[in-house]
Amino acid sequence: MSSIWGEKIKISVFGESHGKAVGVVIDGLPPGIEIDIDRIRAEMERRRPGRDRYSTPRSESDDVEIISGIFNGYTTGTPLCGIIGNVDVKSRDYDAIKNLMRPGHADYTGYIRHGGFADYRGGGHFSGRLTAPVVFAGAIAYQYLRKKGITIGTHILKIGSIEDEPLNAADVPADMLDKFRSMRFPVISPGIEEKIKEEIENARNDLDSVGGILETAVVNVPAGLGSPIFNSVESKISAFVFSIPAVKGLEFGSGFKFAEMRGSEANDQFTADNSIVKTVTNHTGGINGGITNGMPVVFRTVFRPTPSIGKPQQALDISKMESTELKIEGRHDPCIAVRAVPVLDAAAAIVFMDLLL
Repeated sequence: MSSIWGEKIKISVFGESHGKAVGVVIDGLPPGIEIDIDRIRAEMERRRPGRDRYSTPRSESDDVEIISGIFNGYTTGTPLCGIIGNVDVKSRDYDAIKNLMRPGHADYTGYIRHGGFADYRGGGHFSGRLTAPVVFAGAIAYQYLRKKGITIGTHILKIGSIEDEPLNAADVPADMLDKFRSMRFPVISPGIEEKIKEEIENARNDLDSVGGILETAVVNVPAGLGSPIFNSVESKISAFVFSIPAVKGLEFGSGFKFAEMRGSEANDQFTADNSIVKTVTNHTGGINGGITNGMPVVFRTVFRPTPSIGKPQQALDISKMESTELKIEGRHDPCIAVRAVPVLDAAAAIVFMDLLL
């Protein structure tokens, strides 16, 4: 069992939610990438728990200790290792439920896969805590991509019943994506942020949780990245994004709306603008035949509601093979999607760095 992804760039994520630390080893980075530590801190801050009542009250600084791979402000080309300590843990919250297979969690599948030896505290290696080192790795990758002129950003498209305006996939301004990265609740429509907060607060007050959809765009991507069949751009993005806890759906471009369209509407017509090839529309999300066509790469990701909720539920006591009532204690996000925004940015950055190399 391993937690390794990548071809040219390989990342290995390690640690458990309530262990001493979580971290990542990044192998394959070229030497000479200038690293801005403040930019890394800013990315980690975007994902950090305990910032407000719309996330888990678990408070972690998420400071990264860089063990290797950076010297005098530049990557050395050797494996880069970053470690993030777990400080604010309350493992006693999980002592009473170590034998309970909670609904919606990976307790049962993890119990079977690891033979009962897995660290169950806070979800262990299955926890969203493991996205912290992913954001760190993505911050490194993004600094490489920005030198190439590539910009990545994600906004909240939908939380519960509240929906934001979608991106115009054929024309995504880079400065809009940069603005998303500076917003706690990145949205397009004025006034929608307060409605989203209210939706999350209502779920939290009801001892429940709510799901959401995030929309990500990557702009100034050169045409020709990717390969057909198994190494398509969609395949590589999907492999990474579906490794993020709570992701249950992914679509590119017009996605499932293609089912409602005719070919005459769905086809993106190519045109030349001062010798630059573009498409008039961008229903395919910037990808044809698994290969980038130079238009913005646009995809949307669905996150399920947080399975840890305060409402009473039925759980299976695996030691007795009996059902029992469960009321989950501990600290949990009422909406996973909000803190997943920088995780998707990081995933896209790592994938596109791997494609460029």
